[in-house]
Amino acid sequence: MAHFVKIENNLVTNGILLNNDVCGEPTLTYPDTCAAGRAFIANTLKFDGVWKQVSYNGNFRKQYASIGYTYDSVADVFVAPQPFPSWTLDSNHDWQPPTPKPEGEYSWNEEELEWVAL
Repeated sequence: MAHFVKIENNLVTNGILLNNDVCGEPTLTYPDTCAAGRAFIANTLKFDGVWKQVSYNGNFRKQYASIGYTYDSVADVFVAPQPFPSWTLDSNHDWQPPTPKPEGEYSWNEEELEWVAL
């Protein structure tokens, strides 16, 4: 199955699955499957808007995206929602805590801005 998400104002708002054959697989590969899938979505399904193919395995566009993710059109990647207000986005489009996570089982405490052992 080919996975596609709808993007509105750089935010993923919807997702659909398409049969691989409508995307030209196995003859075509990404990014050609993306173009074929978008054409099917627009011409056959008659869905409007901007649709992008996502990789379930994270083989392209950084990671699998679902509703609530944002799309960075400059880097052509999807970014997960910010897990906590204190976390910042790094140059690899990953959210980082204010302090690194220690080894072992820990949970982030946003009120205290610290890792708490489980």
